Amino acid sequence: MTASALLLEKVHATAETSLTESGYTVQRINKGLSEDELIEALSSMPEGPVMVGIRSKTHITRKVLEAVPRLDAIGCFCIGTDQVALDVARAGGVAVFNAPFSSTRSVAELVMADIVMLARRIFPRSTDAHAGRWAKSAVGAHEVRGKTLGIIGYGHIGSQLGILAEAFGMNVQYFDIEKKLPLGNTNSVGTMDELLATSDFVSLHVPDTELTRNMMTAAEIAKIKPGGYLINLSRGKVVDIDALHDALKEERLAGAAVDVYPSEPASNAEAFVSPLQGLDNVILTPHIGGSTQEAQANIGLEVATALDRFRRLGGTQGSVTLPNLDVPAASHAHSRIINIHRNVPGVLSEINQVVADSGVNIVGQSLGTNDDVGLLYIDVPVAAADGQAAKLRESIAGLETSLRTRIEAV
Repeated sequence: MTASALLLEKVHATAETSLTESGYTVQRINKGLSEDELIEALSSMPEGPVMVGIRSKTHITRKVLEAVPRLDAIGCFCIGTDQVALDVARAGGVAVFNAPFSSTRSVAELVMADIVMLARRIFPRSTDAHAGRWAKSAVGAHEVRGKTLGIIGYGHIGSQLGILAEAFGMNVQYFDIEKKLPLGNTNSVGTMDELLATSDFVSLHVPDTELTRNMMTAAEIAKIKPGGYLINLSRGKVVDIDALHDALKEERLAGAAVDVYPSEPASNAEAFVSPLQGLDNVILTPHIGGSTQEAQANIGLEVATALDRFRRLGGTQGSVTLPNLDVPAASHAHSRIINIHRNVPGVLSEINQVVADSGVNIVGQSLGTNDDVGLLYIDVPVAAADGQAAKLRESIAGLETSLRTRIEAV
């Protein structure tokens, strides 16, 4: 049965185009939805499996997942997946995809722009010029060449930022809890304290986890090199905003650039309030790190492609909830049975026995597991519309361990 897709929050048109061309029925609602609104919207979608595409405002909660059991795939058209109840999705066999790479360059470029504008005090000088004041002066303005950039979190964005910063002549160092291979002339430091004390600019690039929330409190901010700058384009709950405000007011830090906040407006129509407002040495941007036309177009295509691959072939490469299987197209089969099950001993042998009892031959098979769930695909030389194939799917779906089972023509 053909699936339909609901796209929210002005997901880029490349997603709709890609899914429509692949044969899906697509509906759009260009805003974020509350729990109840989302449940109603999903429930009104055409009969059959349904996918949903969101950005950062819409939350897929336990209530949503339990109310709409036919929702079997979620596309987060952004880097993070904080807005999805991942444990619930995983336990229910729901595939969740995101776009961890497509906005990397956009975020890294904005960080470099922030660094240069902070070092040259561009914003207060621009404000003066707009107000008719001619404040030409070199006081407080510096080149970034020769300065040290400390990157906390050396992933895709952090490493890309390091390359750009080196091109500006900066010295680059990083701290990451995982062992990472440095690019260019970037150096790894042993502790975050060492990085804070020796960096002129500190840029945060970490996910939202229990380990990173409030990672930068008053104690950590106090360890930043006097006269240094703090930049946060990662997650809003990583930095204690009040502590950052105090450090800036007391001029222990020379400036900051912030793009994400502990609490953000639900829409452009809602007022934005922050303790950092009114400080002329702070650059405030409205969570636009990845908001470029290039990044959004790439994200739309990347996530839509992942959703389509999952629906057609059962491929889960890049899923954050299911075992990652980059399954090939079937060459000697007419259909593929895709089974998501609880990861307990004996499942594979039980399913293979069901197939053997049906008299259907297996021409291809692959299994992937994680701690909670397993993903199995079985290629068979029987048409998906054939009654024998449908009966086999029903038998496998009826097993106590099965979470979701479907059959697709290949």
